[in-house]
Amino acid sequence: MSLSPHAADGTAPATPLPTIPSVDRVLNLPSVRALTETYGRAVTTAAVRQWLAELRERLAGNLALPADAFAEIKLAEMLEQRLAAARQPHLRQVLNLTGTVLHTNLGRARLPDEAVAAVVMAASQSCNLEYDLASGTRGDRDELIEPLLCEITGAEAATVVNNNAAAVFLALNSLGLRKQVIVSRGELVEIGGAFRVPDIMARAGCRLKEVGTTNRTHLKDFAEAIDAKTALLLKVHTSNYAIQGFTATVEEAALAQLAHKHNLPFMVDLGSGTLVNLRDFGLPQEPTPMDSLVAGADLVTFSGDKLLGGPQAGILVGRRDLIARIKKNPLKRALRVDKMTLAALEAVLQLYRDPDRLAARLPTLRLLTRAVADIERTAQTLLPAMGAALAGVAQVEVRACHSQIGSGSLPIDRLPSFCLALTPVVRGKGEGTALKKIEHAFRNLPVPVIGRVSEGAFCMDLRCLEQADMLQSQLGSLRF
Repeated sequence: MSLSPHAADGTAPATPLPTIPSVDRVLNLPSVRALTETYGRAVTTAAVRQWLAELRERLAGNLALPADAFAEIKLAEMLEQRLAAARQPHLRQVLNLTGTVLHTNLGRARLPDEAVAAVVMAASQSCNLEYDLASGTRGDRDELIEPLLCEITGAEAATVVNNNAAAVFLALNSLGLRKQVIVSRGELVEIGGAFRVPDIMARAGCRLKEVGTTNRTHLKDFAEAIDAKTALLLKVHTSNYAIQGFTATVEEAALAQLAHKHNLPFMVDLGSGTLVNLRDFGLPQEPTPMDSLVAGADLVTFSGDKLLGGPQAGILVGRRDLIARIKKNPLKRALRVDKMTLAALEAVLQLYRDPDRLAARLPTLRLLTRAVADIERTAQTLLPAMGAALAGVAQVEVRACHSQIGSGSLPIDRLPSFCLALTPVVRGKGEGTALKKIEHAFRNLPVPVIGRVSEGAFCMDLRCLEQADMLQSQLGSLRF
């Protein structure tokens, strides 16, 4: 069947605009009717209308139409491409081969199977989100995870909000509204998304009192700043940068003792936060909420989706009276987490009750502790197929490299790893363009591959690739 506007003698009509077919005529084509069964009549109709509008725009601009513009097969293929592209979800799986395990832009921590199953249950079924099964009365959603958090951290009480920035904001607003909060000048951090401690403190209604200098702060600086308007002392873990050299910071225990001497609460913002001693797993040390609480902190905040390995959440643990004040703040409702986050967080926390198997069951810890020899074997396995797929485009080699933890955790520490390095055959002028083409080709695979450009090569760090066939199976789809 053809929709061609040409006359019987093969010549184009003198007035082309009226020859554009109607929407109904196009929709009644057999191949287009088939598309409505797959994609739905409404979106197929909208795609047809858009195509017809484009034809009218071309004709109105005196632009010639392609000779096969009205061929049914060609039209159906074009419409299906558009409909399939429109159906493609915007949030898609990617292969994180950047070498940054907890990559903020790529979703941070990957959830364990137990957490995924818990999320599916919470999303697909009714659940006791705020219902006490024992008493048959309304419950508190925090009670679903508070016992586990207290058991693991040793805190008296706990609550959860949607991320650590919200946790810090809510704590400051609840405990320091219209009062002074003292913090070291060297800890006035800025993290991703232009989140700055001074800004969040101002939004929380607190007055910032910074003490010390960028590189050195002493206990006397805090002591001299305390007055009748002081609400609390705050220590911020500088998790996404490090100041080295001639430095001095005040230990948490000393700050806690000073705060308690003046009947003030002492709060620690750990940022990332881990619930295990990372040195036990051969990783660099990172402070834990338990460390801070033992040192005398009254309130500790940390993230759920970084080193903890769970869903995005801001966790607050500490004194029961302080947590109670925070939970009474009307903003708590605005910042609370949903049932799926709570389900995932509980499942992850349950894994921490079995520390002997934690590294095998928690993806974040498993990837951070992955053996270098295993990563190299994966690289060697992929090398032949990768070399064949990139023949004439790039030289492929297995190269030693270093991964990083990411998301502001241990910024100066690196983990030994291996990558596949793709060096363009084009050298000198045009090399940068060739690198961009390679990067673009991998980004446009069915499951996009995200690597990094380093030392003149497109590098794919394989630390986070546990199954080589996930990458190898789609190499045939590369288009340069």
